[in-house]
Amino acid sequence: MNQKKDFSPTVKKLKDVPMDLIDNTSQFESYLKTKTFTKLYDEMLWGEGPCYVPHKDMLVWSDNPNNRMLKLINNKVSEFRNPSNFCNGNTLDNDENLISCSHGGRCIYRTKDYINTTTLVNSYQGKKLNSPNDVVVKTDGSIWFTDPPYGILSDYEGYPGKQEYGGCYVFRYDPILKKLDVVLEDMDRPNGIA
Repeated sequence: MNQKKDFSPTVKKLKDVPMDLIDNTSQFESYLKTKTFTKLYDEMLWGEGPCYVPHKDMLVWSDNPNNRMLKLINNKVSEFRNPSNFCNGNTLDNDENLISCSHGGRCIYRTKDYINTTTLVNSYQGKKLNSPNDVVVKTDGSIWFTDPPYGILSDYEGYPGKQEYGGCYVFRYDPILKKLDVVLEDMDRPNGIA
């Protein structure tokens, strides 16, 4: 008998989530090189936006409700950025700079040299973005991201605020032309992008 899984904010740490969430069907197993899973870290509310940085041999991810980013280097986890302005999704651009979604800053920003940040886009037609959530960079350098309201609904994963442009869109940003275009506008709360 399948039990309903609780993913509400009351689940405080990964170790509190049942590990039987992994589907062990043969179809899933065909994609795995190993059937062994190793827990890397469990002292976060939830992990989002994992991003591997090859030239640093580093894994970076967000612990959004704790307003921080973490990194894994040489099998050791430490803080990458604290506070992170409620960072969520992360990816690399074609120059291996980290591109991140900030719920708190209501923006997409670039981290160059893994120190200095630059806001790339924070508004659409003069109105603030909601709370950029997930991001991917296409081979042409364009940045595609989702913009649901999660980070402006409460102070749990951002700062309370109002939707300014009247929707929740999927956007394409051209960092060369500094141009933001709507790709999809008929979604309720877009989340996840690949």
